[in-house]
Amino acid sequence: MTSLAQFTTSAVGGPARKLVVARTEAELIEAIRSADEAGEPLLLIGGGSNLLVADSGFAGTVVKIASTGFTVNDDDATCGGVMVTAQAGQPWDELVEYTVRHAYSGLEALSGIPGSTGAVPVQNVGAYGSEVSHTIAMVRTYDRETRSIKSLANFDLKFGYRDSLLKRTTDAGSPRYVVLTVQFQLGLGRMSAPVRYAELARELGIDAGGRTYATDVRRAVLKLRATKGMVLDPEDRDTYSTGSFFTNPIVDAAEAESLPAEAPRYPMPNGSVKLSAAWLIEHAGFGKGFGLADDAGHRAAGGRAALSTKHTLAVTNRGEASAEDLLSIARLVADGVEDRFGIRLHPEPLLIGCSLN
Repeated sequence: MTSLAQFTTSAVGGPARKLVVARTEAELIEAIRSADEAGEPLLLIGGGSNLLVADSGFAGTVVKIASTGFTVNDDDATCGGVMVTAQAGQPWDELVEYTVRHAYSGLEALSGIPGSTGAVPVQNVGAYGSEVSHTIAMVRTYDRETRSIKSLANFDLKFGYRDSLLKRTTDAGSPRYVVLTVQFQLGLGRMSAPVRYAELARELGIDAGGRTYATDVRRAVLKLRATKGMVLDPEDRDTYSTGSFFTNPIVDAAEAESLPAEAPRYPMPNGSVKLSAAWLIEHAGFGKGFGLADDAGHRAAGGRAALSTKHTLAVTNRGEASAEDLLSIARLVADGVEDRFGIRLHPEPLLIGCSLN
């Protein structure tokens, strides 16, 4: 059996009972239909960057989505820009780099995010004040319930914070709607979309809400992500992770008010408040590198797993870690934050065969 560790950015995960590599859309649909007809559990893997598989592995069919490529249509005057349609297995940052280089604006703040294009609408991937929901026009899917191709417009996808219809109709890594292609509506020109994130605006030397060259935004984002260990680097153990392990919690106004005055708060349109998971983690007593020194994390995972030395949101594989090692660090952090602030952190990556509980 094939170890799934080789397909994940955290380099952990047990064996797959059956592995299929689908390099075309037709191969992807065929693999899914075959698994469904056989009654096999199904797990889809793209770039493996937002996924943690148990050490026991997956007792079913794992389909590695490897369909790549994209097309550009700038002839449709009705869209007011350019339409870029990418295959689900297309490496995400390669697509972003191409769009920036060819002066198609809208994705530049999402530079450096690992993974495949088909995964980004599922999580409504976002960073530095931008989300893919801002630019996605259409997602073409295979509907396993009706066994047919179905196109979902932006409105149909019902995007939320790190959420979408695609995610809400997925059970333990097995989706109803399998992403085949993603279509983006991007601007034409070398200027970026408005830069709303204060940290990024400061790095660029502009006011929040201002614009600058998209190439400069991409360069600044890659620099900021690298300082946090969020750009894949085989030589840097801080990048052997699932990315941010916890989502920023969204609470009601009363719960947010109970926190110390200095706790960051970001009002949401529905009256709720988004908090900073990193701030909660750090102020609950978990610093960068938790698990590396003589602390509870080291006693739990033996130094094989720890919080990143650059960013407290990432749980990293320091070498020879197991999925359980990463989970043991994450559990200590989640329990500690809950004990200190009464707020439970929730995992951002998809957990297969394992949990924080």
